[in-house]
Amino acid sequence: MKYTLRRRQYAGVAAVLAAALATSTACSGDGANEASNDTNTGGTIELTVDTFGNFGYEALFKQYEAAHSNIKIKHRNVVRLDDYTPRLQQWLAAGSGAGDVVALEEGILVQFKNQSDKFANLADHGAGSMQAGFLDWKWELGKTSDGKLMGLGTDIGPLGLCYRTDLFEQAGLPTNRDEVSKLWPDWDGFIETGKKFAAANTGAKFVDGANAQFNTVLIQEAGRDIGHTYFDKDDQLVFDSNPAIKKAFDTVVEINQEGLSANLPSFTPEWSAGFKQGSFATLACPSWMLGIVQDNAGADLAGKWDVAAVPGGGGYWGGSWLAVPEQSKHKAEAAELAKFLTSPESHLAAYLAANTFPSSTKYYQDPVITDRTDAYFNDAPVGKIFGEGASQVKPVYLGSKNQNVRQEVENVLLALGQGELQADQAWQRAIDVAKNAAR
Repeated sequence: MKYTLRRRQYAGVAAVLAAALATSTACSGDGANEASNDTNTGGTIELTVDTFGNFGYEALFKQYEAAHSNIKIKHRNVVRLDDYTPRLQQWLAAGSGAGDVVALEEGILVQFKNQSDKFANLADHGAGSMQAGFLDWKWELGKTSDGKLMGLGTDIGPLGLCYRTDLFEQAGLPTNRDEVSKLWPDWDGFIETGKKFAAANTGAKFVDGANAQFNTVLIQEAGRDIGHTYFDKDDQLVFDSNPAIKKAFDTVVEINQEGLSANLPSFTPEWSAGFKQGSFATLACPSWMLGIVQDNAGADLAGKWDVAAVPGGGGYWGGSWLAVPEQSKHKAEAAELAKFLTSPESHLAAYLAANTFPSSTKYYQDPVITDRTDAYFNDAPVGKIFGEGASQVKPVYLGSKNQNVRQEVENVLLALGQGELQADQAWQRAIDVAKNAAR
């Protein structure tokens, strides 16, 4: 993706990349050479990296290859996590097919921790020395219960709220991001603003769809108090007893009842088309969503999207880790690549390429982040907005079958929005499908 950055930001990225590559080359010493001796003649080694979405790694891959003449990187990427996860599961079960480095999203991390024997201990490859550079909770979540370092953190997804300034103007609402943020100190305020927007008959719905709002409110509510969502920390389903879930569900039901939702599931072709069609005026925006908005909305809408504070304050959506499957034939080289991609300098480069907010803290107070603006989003101070959000993030436990339950509950919300379910039926249906999915 393309972003408008200040010249000094480009210079800073080039400098930190050079430093990262120098460190990577220096650290790849004996372990990498020893592993290379296991190959046929010490020739080129191809490392496959499996990711989903956009991690901002393309330039980093090229830089790494340029500094390591014996390494060729093959990047396999899919857009949707829902397509990525079963494929990775199949490869791990079969004992072959998985990449040498694989991304593990927060919602599937626990699921794969239960198969930790299928992943290398990155501490055995010198990654333990990187701990001080990470948010404490991000580092700890990359470890298994017995202390194995299974994954190195990539990004976190602090939240903002993206909105269309031109549609807000048509609706007679404020367009300045500070004034917009004041409209919705909480989700009740957001819904009240949505009612005013709907009354103006702009032709657009107020929100994109149910699943983004549901997951946003859920993670906010869980982070404030109980610390988990569908499953408690003993991995027991608590769907119908967790107040955070009921609060999120009721919020989405109200949004639907008020006719505020375009009912477009995130990351579907219909949702992507909805940006250019002006189908909706707002959507929940973790930092990594900015690039997706820009790609889908296109150049014609540059400057018409902006970023305000998320209702309710705080919260996050997404964030991942990089792991090395035991089935890799080049674990030492793969571990070196994973370490390079999760170094502070690479965190920064990926952020500047794809708005994947770092879980490495080195540059949190550096102007390269704090002064960062995004021209596509009306010069929004995205570094400040998401930096403040990052400071409020409280990690939330997601159970081993989190993704299964999430998909089924989102299907219930979709059916509600399409009129296939009544509001008084939806909650019980959600309880039922959650129980089935958790078995």
